[in-house]
Amino acid sequence: MKYIHGQGIERSISKRKMLILAGLIVLLVVSAGVALSQGAVYITLQEIQDALNGGKGANSQIIMNIRLPRTLLTVFVGMNLATAGAVLQAVMKNPLADPHIIGISSGAGIAGIFIMIVVPQFSFLITPAAFIGALLAALCIYILAWKNGIRPLRIILAGVAVSSFIGAGISALLILYSDKVHGALMWMVGGFAARSWSHVELILPYTVAGVLFVLLFTRHLNILLLGDEIARGLGMNVERTRIILTAAAALLAASAVSVAGLLGFVGLIVPHTARLIIGSDYRFLLPASVLLGGSVVTLSDTVARCAFAPIELPAGIFMAILGVPFFLFLLRREL
Repeated sequence: MKYIHGQGIERSISKRKMLILAGLIVLLVVSAGVALSQGAVYITLQEIQDALNGGKGANSQIIMNIRLPRTLLTVFVGMNLATAGAVLQAVMKNPLADPHIIGISSGAGIAGIFIMIVVPQFSFLITPAAFIGALLAALCIYILAWKNGIRPLRIILAGVAVSSFIGAGISALLILYSDKVHGALMWMVGGFAARSWSHVELILPYTVAGVLFVLLFTRHLNILLLGDEIARGLGMNVERTRIILTAAAALLAASAVSVAGLLGFVGLIVPHTARLIIGSDYRFLLPASVLLGGSVVTLSDTVARCAFAPIELPAGIFMAILGVPFFLFLLRREL
């Protein structure tokens, strides 16, 4: 009887979590609709529908050539960074882990900036170069933080050290190539101005492949949360799993950095918010982070684009305004 009662409670909890995921899907659709309608020219939902159905008016051109690719890009970038953050928090056993904070995005950033200002003719290599940079940064952090296991505080300290070192390299590049600083500075802040369908095509395969790949590892992520000894006792190759998942997180972060620049704090804020509303089970937490990440970045970009119109702020500034207090709150609570 107790077993049957327990099954009923678990089914009820799972049903509630599925309803939350359905609500997050609605939130993502609403966020995209707001992004498409708001701007220098207000566009009604009917006009958006007409544009998606092949309309030829001026507003249809605004939707199809400017706002739709930008909105899709914000969704994909948010999904990638939120997924990367959720994975890193489990892999590194650190609730403060985030691609931007611990230096993985900086590794991707210095590789992207190097190509952008030193060899711009190879701009098509920004994503693979950013991936290599992110992976090397993650490897350095992992090596520096390892001492009879991984500790959250050591991860933060190692990440700060690696990020500072990479930041010095970025500064050196900007000084040596001062005539090309403006484009690189805008990219470092993180934003979506002047993005087009080519950027959507660039990030789409990484988003689809990366997110689906990570979703296959939700069971492994749950086991990692139990601790290394228990994970090994359950037959998991802990180090191999960590390497695979860190590489996947690095690829997701690098693809986002390559099209949006160094957009910070998404991987920190979103997984924690998702954890508060849906729990720590990665079977539900990861899909929730994916959906909520797309919504948060899309709404942040919309606010940054419209709040001070006609001046457009980079979305990275707005995310920093949200993220820094959130990070300090978590840091104070964890330490």
